[in-house]
Amino acid sequence: MLSIEQALNEMLAQLPAPQQTETLPLSQASQRICAADIISPINVPSFDNSAMDGYAVRLADLAQSRTLSVAGKAFAGNPFNGEWLPQSAVRIMTGAMIPAGADAVVMQENVQLNEDGTVTFNEMPKLGQNIRRAGEDVKQGDVVLKTGEKLTALSLPLLASLGIAEVPVFPRLKVAILSTGDELVPVGEPLSSGKIYDTNRFTVKLLLEKLPCEILDFGILPDDEALFEKAFLQAQEQADLVITSGGVSVGEADFTKTILEKLGTVNFWKIAMKPGKPFAFGKLEKAWFCGLPGNPVSALVTFYQLVQPAIAKLSGYSQWQAPQQLKAIASENLKKGVGRKDFQRGFYWVNAQGQLEVKAVGFQGSHLFSAFIESNCFIVLEAERGNVQAGEMVTIEPFNELLD
Repeated sequence: MLSIEQALNEMLAQLPAPQQTETLPLSQASQRICAADIISPINVPSFDNSAMDGYAVRLADLAQSRTLSVAGKAFAGNPFNGEWLPQSAVRIMTGAMIPAGADAVVMQENVQLNEDGTVTFNEMPKLGQNIRRAGEDVKQGDVVLKTGEKLTALSLPLLASLGIAEVPVFPRLKVAILSTGDELVPVGEPLSSGKIYDTNRFTVKLLLEKLPCEILDFGILPDDEALFEKAFLQAQEQADLVITSGGVSVGEADFTKTILEKLGTVNFWKIAMKPGKPFAFGKLEKAWFCGLPGNPVSALVTFYQLVQPAIAKLSGYSQWQAPQQLKAIASENLKKGVGRKDFQRGFYWVNAQGQLEVKAVGFQGSHLFSAFIESNCFIVLEAERGNVQAGEMVTIEPFNELLD
């Protein structure tokens, strides 16, 4: 069996990054992948401005007297343009342009207003105090976003603050999804004897909706060789990636492997992971292919661990990061057989001593999906590891945004 690391490395080595780009207005670019480095055309702030409501001063004036007259006012959007005589200050509001020659801004709480209109300063400010310098946030020429970053509610406002109205992005990856098997019934229809609901396609669709994809739903394929081939031919004509669930295990319909190999080069792997041993990956004539196991938990885990990074590569999402791994104390015994890397559904928390603890949630069978409801992580147990005793350290992967 391949290790999950070997399988993932082989997949990513074959998959290409996108070459085509398109340009979108910022309002339409949320969750898309940036297709070029974005260079700031301006400084942010574009001018020195006040961080406080107060008084702009020249330190040389205050060195002679702590009481100054007021030469005028500066507001945000309306700078002080009058004559600034010696021994005077300028009343200034937050965000207003710093008058030429000012060394500091003294906040209004630290001054005393006198009846004759002068202002007495209670302290000697430091050079540059309460002044936001031009380019302090972003300097002109800075790379503010890199190729391969996802455009979000945090990064898009940054572009807007630079006056950038459009952004180059990679096209959405077109992903065709379908399920295989006569036993499957669409969600919402009544079940007859021997039938089960097609939860895998529904699950995969929900996961894809969180990724920069366009989803093409080809429904359920019956165990009919001619219909199977027809559906795959249609899917690869429209999609960049085809994802199926079921039909990749030993003993399933013989024509599955025959048709896929007829349409391209597909590897039917046995991966040393649990759940999710059967997995298929390869290239059809016009699209890439991933075949998930039929068991619901296996389908989700293989999608999360293998298909998620594959889609990131195909989408140009080069800044995507693998799920974070942390160390935690097992709060109870964990059953584990030697031979495959195990991804158990778990719940972790911070104990009274500030340490991470984790426990398995529910039964871990690959057909038992309900344990995911109360889980917030995978407990990742190494292939060579056996049973875990309470108190031992284990690796956990907190769910990323795909399973939030």
